[in-house]
Amino acid sequence: MTAERIQVLVVDDDENLRELLLRYLGDNGYAATGVGDGAAMKSHLLTHPVDLILLDVMLPGEDGLSLARGLNAPYADHGHAQPFGGQGPAIIMLSARGEEVDRIVGLEVGADDYLPKPFSHRELLARIAAVLRRRQPEPEIGRIRRFGPFVVDIEAHRLSRNGVEVSLSGAEFALLRILLDHPDRVLSRDALVELLKGYERAPFDRMVDVRVTRLRRKIEIDPAHPLYLRTIWGEGYLFAPRGALQV
Repeated sequence: MTAERIQVLVVDDDENLRELLLRYLGDNGYAATGVGDGAAMKSHLLTHPVDLILLDVMLPGEDGLSLARGLNAPYADHGHAQPFGGQGPAIIMLSARGEEVDRIVGLEVGADDYLPKPFSHRELLARIAAVLRRRQPEPEIGRIRRFGPFVVDIEAHRLSRNGVEVSLSGAEFALLRILLDHPDRVLSRDALVELLKGYERAPFDRMVDVRVTRLRRKIEIDPAHPLYLRTIWGEGYLFAPRGALQV
């Protein structure tokens, strides 16, 4: 997907910053539109397809974290063709609050990345490109993968359990795909961060743990005693596709 085809929605109540971002995104080939609050964002999504949302945390009315949580509902509800193999729009949270706990909360509600203000325009472009690259379906040998009762369609970015689709965010699917490509191997946090291109290790180095916790909730019967996605204490994580049969 080229920048000229990517629809970006900027949601920020700071009119000056919003206009600056729209101008910069437009100069770099993106089709960018801006709104000032959550109500305007929801109204825009009803009539316009969007690939990526730059979403400010501190908004009047409903805040950005609540909006991001709601955006993880199926994108088909908006009545548009689904980008990125059926996923909803990518979300990059923007916030003047840069504490680690705020970033973790942003990731937990389903954001693909979190960018503290102030940020450089070059960094913003790099983050956008990285998020979109991770979400772009890529043809590959072995489109269909299976583990336990699950079937994974790599190109469609879809996970199903016994024929019933399991909703995954883009970040959760990115982690699952890496695990499927590295079965029965211990991957350290550093290795996972490196494989999850586009994320920064500092200053929120709990990012991998957040992703693992969220994915476990989707694939494990008892997330506290996982069969597939196991913690190897002091080393990292191991994905055992045979589950309980794995020694």
